[in-house]
Amino acid sequence: MEMHNFIVRFAGKKDGVIVLATHYETNYPLRNINFVGANDGGSSTGLLIELASHLRGRTLDGYSVWLVFFDGEEAVQEWSHSDSLYGSRHLAAKWQNDGTLKRIKAFLLADMIGDKNLDIDRDLNSTPWLLDIVRKAATSLGYQSYFFAHNDQVEDDHLPFMQRGVACADIIDLDYGPQNSYHHTVQDTMDKLSAKSLTIVGNVLLETIRLLNQH
Repeated sequence: MEMHNFIVRFAGKKDGVIVLATHYETNYPLRNINFVGANDGGSSTGLLIELASHLRGRTLDGYSVWLVFFDGEEAVQEWSHSDSLYGSRHLAAKWQNDGTLKRIKAFLLADMIGDKNLDIDRDLNSTPWLLDIVRKAATSLGYQSYFFAHNDQVEDDHLPFMQRGVACADIIDLDYGPQNSYHHTVQDTMDKLSAKSLTIVGNVLLETIRLLNQH
């Protein structure tokens, strides 16, 4: 199965890179039931495209910002260490081999962030100090109630980078619908999403970048 990662680079004046990442493909086993994937991963893909519009044409005084759109996050058959995270496993290994990983100051992953009832988990598989900066960003904007009320351990596209020593934060709301009833179902449609939720996460990501440039 052919897969493609897409990388969009915005150059900064400081030596180093902040990565904003998402996965853009929907769930392979559900392709025959008209699965839309509006939240997983349409919401975060749309957000990064909007952030690209925000960054385009600007001179970044801080670190370079790279937007990464991963293919192959979902399992083809059934989730396992070998059947998942295809795009991120490939890119993490490639960037380790060519030395790129050493340039990455922070890796911020967005996933399932369009839910009308936004409740971002504090991911125990992420880097604590980077999550603290995300919390500081959210608090400074008055969005603290949407972040980190619950802990979870998330297997997501940040793991191949975490395993190679990159500081990572997974910004994800895993509780999607009543008793998570919309996730990976035909119910994952546009009417379940909120422009407010997308705005909150987008503003927090931009503020996190600003704080990282001061870090």
